[in-house]
Amino acid sequence: MAARIGAHLDARSGDLVRLASDLIAFDTTVRGAPGEPARDEADCQEYLAERLRAAGFTVDVFTPRPGDLPLTPQTPEGLDFAGRPQLAARRPGTGNGPSLLFNGHIDVVSAEPRNGWRSDPFRAEVRDGRLYGRGSCDMKGGIAAAVLAVETLAALGLAPAGDLLFNTVTDEEWNGAGTLASVGNGIRADAAVVPEPTDLDTVVAQRGILGGTVTVQGRPGHAEYPPGDWRHGGAVNAIEKTVPVLAALAALREAWAAEPGSAHPLLPPPSLVPTTIRGGEWWVTYPASCSMDLDVTYLPAHADADGFASGIRERIEREVRAAVADDGWLAAHPPVFTWETELPPAELPADHPLVGRLVRAAASYGRASKPVGEPSWTDAATLTRLGGTPAVCLGPTATRPDGSATLHTVDEYAELADLLDTAKALALAAVAPTTPQGAGTSPASARTAPEGARS
Repeated sequence: MAARIGAHLDARSGDLVRLASDLIAFDTTVRGAPGEPARDEADCQEYLAERLRAAGFTVDVFTPRPGDLPLTPQTPEGLDFAGRPQLAARRPGTGNGPSLLFNGHIDVVSAEPRNGWRSDPFRAEVRDGRLYGRGSCDMKGGIAAAVLAVETLAALGLAPAGDLLFNTVTDEEWNGAGTLASVGNGIRADAAVVPEPTDLDTVVAQRGILGGTVTVQGRPGHAEYPPGDWRHGGAVNAIEKTVPVLAALAALREAWAAEPGSAHPLLPPPSLVPTTIRGGEWWVTYPASCSMDLDVTYLPAHADADGFASGIRERIEREVRAAVADDGWLAAHPPVFTWETELPPAELPADHPLVGRLVRAAASYGRASKPVGEPSWTDAATLTRLGGTPAVCLGPTATRPDGSATLHTVDEYAELADLLDTAKALALAAVAPTTPQGAGTSPASARTAPEGARS
């Protein structure tokens, strides 16, 4: 069976490149605010729907209503999906085997600065065995590989024992709202694969993300006059008062990373990073306020019981305010925290049957897939934590030869060989038995199981 699938996909390698190129041509740049108009999301979803219908799937392209989303801290209240539909498709299996879901996001990050690209980011180009274009690896290339995988099964008359599902979504790059809406619409399976870029390794653990803002208050006054004593109405420079807050955040980051509970066999330690800063009103006025955006990443073990981060929020606020309490102004006017995006972490044991299934499928085509961690977040966490569907990631090129990431970069690319091998591994995993005959979980997978792993 592996040889038949591999030979069929080798013959269709050009089709895979054309499909990925077609998907890249749809401008599905993620919105940065709720009110931004839709782009080419609807056209992209209908294009995919036509391909899946031809492969024997029943397809539902639906536009969620704001109230359809499960109530979580993950998405802004009242988020509207006008012009940004989701796709859910199903092809029945032959018996009572476990169902398998392929999930992927069609949205991409901004291609700016476009003048830095060697070629148009929305006109895919093949150079030196690589497919260049925005979304080539993250993750329209992975979606194309999954589509070719299910088309191959249909062409060869190979059907899994369980149902095969396909789900493409919007808004992953912002807050995961599309998969959350799909979960609310009933998407669920016994297991799921998200073909995010992984270099064909199998992602079994990922950190959660918490986004927020800390604002430091000042008091305005003419910058060319002495400020006077703040206790008697004098001016206070909010930008300068942000410096001790920055130091407190850095100290907390170092202490948190050094704690015993912050060690994980597959993931970096938790982190807390100021990423943007805004302050001041006029160049000759002491700034009245200064705000910093924060990116917080945390381990599955640090999440609340519901997978989110209320305990982390409380710790950050408490410890930062305590650290700056010896500053009279900041003690009287403590920093104000507001919290927005929350994306839950997730983890599966590395000896989960789905992991072994993917590792064996990749090995059939000469790829040594291994269980790894994802420092950031993917929709696999939403499916695992909130959707009742254990999910992992396996997909094409994630890193350049120097070890840096190729996703979210100028001249993003995927190796053509990686795209083809991803399609082969996904197709074979879909029809392979959950556990190989006469064998249990592979010893290698069992040895690398993360301690304290949860599903």
